[in-house]
Amino acid sequence: MKFIHIIAGLLALTSGAVALYAAKGSTVHRKSGMIFVIAMLVLTSSAVVMAAFLRPNRVNVIAGVLTFYLVSTALLTVRRPVEQSRGLVTGFMLLALTGSAYAFALGFEGLHSADGSVDGLPPQPLFMFGVVGLLGGLLDARMLWARSIQGAHRLARHLWRMSFAMWIATLSFFLGQARFFPAPIRQSGVLAIPVVLVLLVMLYWLVRVLLKRRSPATLPMRSGEAAPR
Repeated sequence: MKFIHIIAGLLALTSGAVALYAAKGSTVHRKSGMIFVIAMLVLTSSAVVMAAFLRPNRVNVIAGVLTFYLVSTALLTVRRPVEQSRGLVTGFMLLALTGSAYAFALGFEGLHSADGSVDGLPPQPLFMFGVVGLLGGLLDARMLWARSIQGAHRLARHLWRMSFAMWIATLSFFLGQARFFPAPIRQSGVLAIPVVLVLLVMLYWLVRVLLKRRSPATLPMRSGEAAPR
């Protein structure tokens, strides 16, 4: 299980970097994006299994579940219209809101614990996951209420969810596993560079999509449709 998790993680980081920097909607973006999705679903699923049953860690369970949610709903956004995915989106929305509530509860539990931690980890990341889960769930509810999502908003929904999942994977690898890097590399601060870059690229694409509103601003629903650049 650990070997599968590591391979999936390396594949997710590689394909995710390509998809993040490629022109949105291009062939390279679509193909690398699908590899990223598959790798991330394997990565998060294996992480949850290990954290729940092999090496219990509630923080990692929350991180795995909510990252799985982000990738799944991002994919659904560009694969199916809202009416065709209504049941799935509703289920994912409930998963996000439940995960958010649990993350906040664990975070406050950690703040008031004797050692100020949750299963040996600081509680602060739990509040971040709580906010992400709550935001994602509320945006799901808004989309379900509107019964559709089009144009720049559809593309932005896909982008921020995929990009944030990529940011979590990058953060977990370069900073979460920093102890496996040589001391000179850790002390130089270079491990933080990929994490910051992913965040900056995500913000760049969101600003480009939402503020410039270039036309066309949608992703193709199927591979045979025309792709925007």
